[in-house]
Amino acid sequence: MKKKKIIAFVCLGLGILCGIVGLYKYMEEKNAGKEYEDIKKEVVKEETPDTEENTEQQETEETQPEQPAVEIPIDFAALQQQNPDVYAWIKVPGTAVDYPILQSSTDNGYYLNHTIDGEEKKEGAIFTENYNTKTFEDPNTVIYGHDMKNGSMFQSIHQYMDRSFFDANRDITIYMTDRILHYKIFAAYLTDNKHLLMTYNFWDKDTYKQYLDGIFSMRDMNAFIDTSTEVTNEDKIITLSTCYAGISTQRYLVQAVLVSIEK
Repeated sequence: MKKKKIIAFVCLGLGILCGIVGLYKYMEEKNAGKEYEDIKKEVVKEETPDTEENTEQQETEETQPEQPAVEIPIDFAALQQQNPDVYAWIKVPGTAVDYPILQSSTDNGYYLNHTIDGEEKKEGAIFTENYNTKTFEDPNTVIYGHDMKNGSMFQSIHQYMDRSFFDANRDITIYMTDRILHYKIFAAYLTDNKHLLMTYNFWDKDTYKQYLDGIFSMRDMNAFIDTSTEVTNEDKIITLSTCYAGISTQRYLVQAVLVSIEK
């Protein structure tokens, strides 16, 4: 009888412990990314119409150096004071993606589970690895973000799995300290978990061309490719990479080509 009571108490204790752990994980997931919402309130300014001008006007500005520099609606000074690893900001209209981009010079895995504040949290940060420069002048800059259940970080790019959403939401904007980069999405698809920058030498023109040809020849019900958008091995692209449905062997990628730069 005594033994049964002990077992019952042990089971009760384990049940309580599991409940506490479950509650902690639920709250952690529910509040994921909250610090970034607070940061946005502090560092994102209202954009003026000038920041949405087209390529033709940008070319005119380049021939008229007396024109004032483009207004950057992000307070990078405040961000970099908080964390000098911040070097850009990404915004994907139509989704919840509106975050700083970070890169650690010493540990490529650091921002997998550390936020901009250096806190160890599941959501980590939106980041690139030091296989890429921080200029967006690489042939392919890969940007990573977690697939959080509460919709934060890169979870919302899964909306591109819907064809109508893909067709209607094609823009990505990246803000830097002195320029604004405008991209057009041309591909969104499920793939395996190979490390792109360690698998392909994108600086090799032939390799880069073969990689792009592979994307545009893709025939998969889970892939949406805009074959009307021309992307060559002279272009600069970005790849947004996130997990898919908790499957460790798969990644969901959204890729966009640089179409214009405001300076």
